Amino acid sequence: MKVSPSLLSANFADLAPALEMINSSEADYLHLDVMDGVFVPNISFGFPVIKAVSKVCTKPLDVHLMIVQPQNWISQVRDCGAEFMCFHLEACTHIHRTVQAIRQAGMKPGISICPATPVSLLEDIIEDVDQVLVMSVNPGFGGQKFIDSSVKKVRQLREMIDSSASSAIIEVDGGVNEQTGSILAEAGADMVVAGNFVFTAPDPLVAIRSLRAL
Repeated sequence: MKVSPSLLSANFADLAPALEMINSSEADYLHLDVMDGVFVPNISFGFPVIKAVSKVCTKPLDVHLMIVQPQNWISQVRDCGAEFMCFHLEACTHIHRTVQAIRQAGMKPGISICPATPVSLLEDIIEDVDQVLVMSVNPGFGGQKFIDSSVKKVRQLREMIDSSASSAIIEVDGGVNEQTGSILAEAGADMVVAGNFVFTAPDPLVAIRSLRAL
């Protein structure tokens, strides 16, 4: 299992130790949640922070935009050095155009769905994206309880991808720990986002390693 620790759960007053830990860990990516207070009921951090982080972090950046009109910010995400730019299906009208623009900007396009959004809505876009991010909590806050029905969605998505020409990876974000991560791995997830599980662990390096072993 690939692991993308979420910086949202780190100590914002001093990010340097968190980034040093990520750099020395077995993490595959660093997950960055951008919230606008409109699409989700919270505001996190913006592009100046991501750009500063990118100069220190040696892991590829996995940027998740929980914002309205994500198509307006493609160049800013690119300029921050992101590998993945993931936006919400529910926040964008012209999905294919946005996916194409992300790829043209040199990034891997990802699309995310909230817990109440059915997997079937991804059918017409699944072959055009490199990543599908299944939210297993309602987006906007860290530390929420895992929504069990997310496992069924991962299975449905695995079947959709495997029966198509898609090479998209399945990422899951929300309430991930060793127990839920193991269930998600069995269901067909390729990567998990972990915030509290990693950053509140007695040893974050061990926590990351335990998820990668799933």
